Amino acid sequence: MYSPEIPWRLARFLVRTLTLAGVIVYAGLALFGCVAADRMIFQPQPASYDRLPGLRQVPAADGTPLAVVSLPRPDARLTVFYFHGNAEDLGESLPLLQQLQSAGFAVLAFDYRGYGRSGGHPSESNVYADTRTVLDYARTNLGLKPEQLLVIGRSVGGGPAVELAANTRVAGLVLISPFLSAFRVVTKVKLLPFDRFDNLAKIGRIHCPLLVIQGTADEVIPFSHGQGLFAAASPPKRSDWIAGAGHNDIFEVAGARILLDIREFAQSLPVVAHP
Repeated sequence: MYSPEIPWRLARFLVRTLTLAGVIVYAGLALFGCVAADRMIFQPQPASYDRLPGLRQVPAADGTPLAVVSLPRPDARLTVFYFHGNAEDLGESLPLLQQLQSAGFAVLAFDYRGYGRSGGHPSESNVYADTRTVLDYARTNLGLKPEQLLVIGRSVGGGPAVELAANTRVAGLVLISPFLSAFRVVTKVKLLPFDRFDNLAKIGRIHCPLLVIQGTADEVIPFSHGQGLFAAASPPKRSDWIAGAGHNDIFEVAGARILLDIREFAQSLPVVAHP
């Protein structure tokens, strides 16, 4: 005999089953994100260099050797603290670092753990800790004050650059091809209660002047990420959206323009003079 309760029982069973399946899938996604995130974010390649101008080894807090490059410029008003992108190291960044030095800046940069000639394995927490180590080294050995830093972060390097600027008084921040957060490059929206390099959550805590540069045809990090960070940041801020430039060819498309952007931005910054 037909009972009207049967379809309702079946519906409740299906809803409960689908809900449980969704919870299991979400939990699996969260566990995978937690365990595999660093391996997905960081992609170090074989070192591109043995020796570089201004290269030295600086021990991290746990003794891990960090490859650090310092390119001095006695007449510089500012020192660029540069955080490179993924799948590259100091050797591949050297032409840009030398161009910045020629443009009037002293330069400081280091390889994340596992990159170039730095030891260990990369992670978000290690990058933050090693940034502090390199900054302490610069204070002690180079007489450099944080207020003299023009912090530049490219791609994944925008993560430690934003973290530094959000927690330390620096002269200015330049983000080149940045993301809102690491996970949102893949998921598009915030799906998990945690993330890596959550720049969007920190950008409002930055009180130094900001310059954001991104190609409108960026095929790795959606152009909307740069726009979103710029919109969420407090003034003073400026942007340069480079028409037709992608992620990996942005300097080939507009290298001279980007250097000019950085120089003009730096000239607008009030800074503490170098000793």
